Amino acid sequence: MIKAAVFDDEYIVLHGLQTMIDWSQYGIELVGTAADGLSALSLWKTYRPDIVFTDIRMPGIDGLQLVEKILSESPETICIVFSGFNEYEYVKKAIKLGVADYLEKPITVSMMKDTIPKIIEKIEQKKELSMLKSKWENSQRELLEKATLDLLLLGNEAEAKWRECFGDDADRVVGITVIALSEYRYFISNDPSYRIVYVRNGSEQLFVVFHFDVQSDVLWKQLCFWAEQVGITVGCGRTYSHITDAPKSYKEALQALKYGRFMEEKGWIHFEDISGDSPFSTDLPEQEEAVMFYIRTGDKEGLLRQLDGYIKQLKSKGLHPNIVEREVLKFVYFAIEAAKETGANIDEIWGKDYLPHVEIRQMNTREEMFQWLRSQMEMIMDWVMAFRQKTKHSAVEKACIYIKDNYNRDLTLQEVAEHVGMNPAYFSLLFKEEMGQSYIKYLTEIRMEQAKELLREGYKVTDVSEMVGYHSYKHFSEVFKKYVGMKPGQYKEIF
Repeated sequence: MIKAAVFDDEYIVLHGLQTMIDWSQYGIELVGTAADGLSALSLWKTYRPDIVFTDIRMPGIDGLQLVEKILSESPETICIVFSGFNEYEYVKKAIKLGVADYLEKPITVSMMKDTIPKIIEKIEQKKELSMLKSKWENSQRELLEKATLDLLLLGNEAEAKWRECFGDDADRVVGITVIALSEYRYFISNDPSYRIVYVRNGSEQLFVVFHFDVQSDVLWKQLCFWAEQVGITVGCGRTYSHITDAPKSYKEALQALKYGRFMEEKGWIHFEDISGDSPFSTDLPEQEEAVMFYIRTGDKEGLLRQLDGYIKQLKSKGLHPNIVEREVLKFVYFAIEAAKETGANIDEIWGKDYLPHVEIRQMNTREEMFQWLRSQMEMIMDWVMAFRQKTKHSAVEKACIYIKDNYNRDLTLQEVAEHVGMNPAYFSLLFKEEMGQSYIKYLTEIRMEQAKELLREGYKVTDVSEMVGYHSYKHFSEVFKKYVGMKPGQYKEIF
């Protein structure tokens, strides 16, 4: 129902309009009246009526001041003023403020009955226009989201359509960054220095940032704070100067997000921090990736739970025995490959003469096959966990020494893992388990502490950036500020 309020300092006007007008027949609820401007403003803030009838002259604040305050907060409110025959200048000012109409006193019932239907018609017209505008805006947003997704997937082929949908600001874009989210909880607001387009591609949730000023740090401040406060994982690709490089930033953002999820890291994961760590982008089928994850993390309970689900799935399909045998063997061999990531000799489990494909043929029933599969998984898992405990400390200790000796250059997880003779993904999890923080955070900590020391000694910020292994000064500055709480230049000035 439409809400209305009447404000006038004459009792007869207020009482007459309350009692002599059947507001309900017009679908209107009269929510209140007031005899002075301050009371009227308070009532309006409480009820937010759609229609306001107000006298121009009232104690407290007059009708024009009241209308100005109402329309500044709620431009869609319909305001009608009551005026005397000699108040032409006030009426002119009221029209400039945006009132919908004015009624000359004395106010009569017939005058109100003529006016109210016109007001309702205006309200209906506004609603229709608002709906049309909303539909048009939704349509434009959907077109832009589709064009932006095509830009991420196709690059140069989709540029023309994207420019058409993005509008005149397309020529102002000087950079593009793609950000991948573990879940969508909040939208970062736009700013004069950038515009964000939210895009979904299946389960992927993305912020595509179009920069109008790549030097501005407004976005990064918002994102760093937001990712940590909301408690989600955010993967960020590199910023490219041309929009046709969007597919590169898109792939990098997904890889950074995957790394963060794999390492169970919350907050901001920048691709520049993990470049070279491609083993985390395995692109394996879901079943195999789950097996790999549980063996890497030493989660025996999780592996057996995954196995039970897999067995249940095989049973439900009523497959031919030969197919079941093939599937079970595939599961075992994949688990063996995952166990080899430890860098040790897998023959220690069964010996060199272990032949799973021969053993499984000795099984006479499907249940025997599944029991055998479970026993193999438990054996592999027990061995991996025992070897992990035996080698973890020495491998991580060796890695830490290597990191401290080489932090000042482009040092990747891949290189450190090879130095200790392990698969990068397995080593990364082992490192976090032993050190209580990820390889990336450990390397960053060493670099930042060394950077602080160099800045205190008076070295230039750009030189320090290179001396601690960062090729991009901007990235170094962002990481330093997040770690120390101030920019490197500010830190240097203190000392």
